Amino acid sequence: MAPAVFPASLPLCVCLLLASGLAQAGRLLVVPMDGSHWFTMQMVVEKLIHKGHEVVVVVPEVSWQLGKPLNFAVKTYAVSHTQEDLNREFKIFIDEQWKSQQEGGILPFLDSPAKGFFELLFSHCKSLFNDKKLVEYLKQTSFDAVFLDPFDVCGLTIAKYFSLPSVVFSRGIFCYYLEDAAQCPSPPSYIPRMLSKLTDTMTFKERTQNLLAYMGERAFCHKFFKSAADIASEVLQTPVTMTDLFSPVSIWLLRTDFTLEFPRPVMPNVIYIGGINCHQGKPLSKVHHLSFST
Repeated sequence: MAPAVFPASLPLCVCLLLASGLAQAGRLLVVPMDGSHWFTMQMVVEKLIHKGHEVVVVVPEVSWQLGKPLNFAVKTYAVSHTQEDLNREFKIFIDEQWKSQQEGGILPFLDSPAKGFFELLFSHCKSLFNDKKLVEYLKQTSFDAVFLDPFDVCGLTIAKYFSLPSVVFSRGIFCYYLEDAAQCPSPPSYIPRMLSKLTDTMTFKERTQNLLAYMGERAFCHKFFKSAADIASEVLQTPVTMTDLFSPVSIWLLRTDFTLEFPRPVMPNVIYIGGINCHQGKPLSKVHHLSFST
């Protein structure tokens, strides 16, 4: 397998996100995802600001958590849906996600009414780039990197549009885009597909089932993300695929731990940061040892 090719800007991203306070401060564009995704990312963003980095967060006007007062620069853009639309589609998404977990496998989920929630999220990127004033501001501001949640794909499109190095912050990636873009092998004979309920010790029948699920992802995932890829193609003025958007990612910060994943090789730019959202534990109180003599 060919080694992963890292862009020249990779050391810069490492300095921005992982280095100590002695590193030179940079300017970071943050493209978050709403809801529970934002809780963890916000902690990281606040830590970056504490270390002296300049941060600008781009968010839609309609959201659950992103509209709350924040201690850093925020740029908003109008969207074509209401809060009620967002709540309705999210409820459908939750219901379908529960059903897919019961059925096993990601394919039923990809072909379910939950797609409406994703279509709504994908439309954010079109709304953002329709805001010419905001786009001009982002263009004129010399950002060093994009720190993004890939759930709605827009951060990837922004990074490619402005030719900026990108740092993905996520628990995982739908479909096969992580293994393809980061060149991490995930053979279906040993690595179960998402939501398959299989383990890494599979019978021949289970391996066949896992292979079919893998082939199904290859067949259906591009359809699921079609509108996101179409919007990105319109913005970039050239046809692009989801793999084209994920491939330039400089660093993958995955909110999990290798002990929770099935054994597989990962590339040096894939970094497990599981537990980053856990509160720092308080030291135990002193225990006085008492001895009793008889």
